[in-house]
Amino acid sequence: MRRFFASLIGLLLIIPLAACNNDQVQKIRIAEVTRSVFYAPQYVAITEGFFEEEGLEIELTTVPGGDKTMTALISGGADVALVGSETSIYVEAQGSTDPVINFAALTQTDGTFLMAREDIENFSWDQLKDSTFLGQRKGGMPQMVGEFVLKKHDIDPHGDLNLIQNIDFANISSAYASGTGDFVQLFEPTASLFEKEGRGYIVASFGEQSGKVPYTTFMTKQSFIDENSDAVEKFTRAVYKAQQWVDSHSPEEIAKSVQEFFPDTPIDLITSSIERYKNQGSYATNPVLSEEAWNNLQDIMDEAGELPKRIDYTTLVNTSIAEKVISK
Repeated sequence: MRRFFASLIGLLLIIPLAACNNDQVQKIRIAEVTRSVFYAPQYVAITEGFFEEEGLEIELTTVPGGDKTMTALISGGADVALVGSETSIYVEAQGSTDPVINFAALTQTDGTFLMAREDIENFSWDQLKDSTFLGQRKGGMPQMVGEFVLKKHDIDPHGDLNLIQNIDFANISSAYASGTGDFVQLFEPTASLFEKEGRGYIVASFGEQSGKVPYTTFMTKQSFIDENSDAVEKFTRAVYKAQQWVDSHSPEEIAKSVQEFFPDTPIDLITSSIERYKNQGSYATNPVLSEEAWNNLQDIMDEAGELPKRIDYTTLVNTSIAEKVISK
């Protein structure tokens, strides 16, 4: 993972920023790391017209995997990335001259659920020992939080499990569906869909176990903020409106709002997935990324052996925009 992000630094040095002046910015290209109801406030901001109210046109693209999402941002293929904050740390640790800044938090817990092949009525974490665990990408938030939680329950991820990590992020769910692994971490609505189809059963939530962490944030290059500060503020305001809307509306109402982004998923599964996330406080209610959550993230990365060096909160987190938006 670190070697990969080292290769991205060259892009920062040779690719010019394709940005417009503040009064000309209308379209914002977002690269999201996956398509999940975990990101419901983002979709609500689109369907309920909050971005449109701010005079912004959104072009949303799903780019599976944090490394690929960050490549899209750094190479100029996207203006904003919705991805785990760990990616900005990897880039900064390699000496970036145009740091990637976290400016608006979207989620504040892990968004994955532990699935088992069998419906375990009285699940305990020690039941994972000696099992085959279909893990996530090394150095990514799902895997690091997963290891953090496992160690919390006295399980050595690399010693007590047969840990599989050679499957691309986009193919993990299909690999589990085809019979690989006894346990797996999956996002919603895939987890609920698999449960309905009898492919697996949700037995625990990593979000409930890991505490507050900037799991997924909107981030962009410092140069983009410098040259498009008005657009970034409008973007953040639209996100905040959506967060407040999600906080004050029922899972059923939210599901109807975001349904178009999940055309192959039954509305009842979208609803139940959103309810799970709301119940465990996964959706941030405002875009301010706290220093406590930032430090918790680095502790989790350090525990997983993936923290290249500690990065000060003020170096990669800009809360001034979000604080300005919520103060009005």
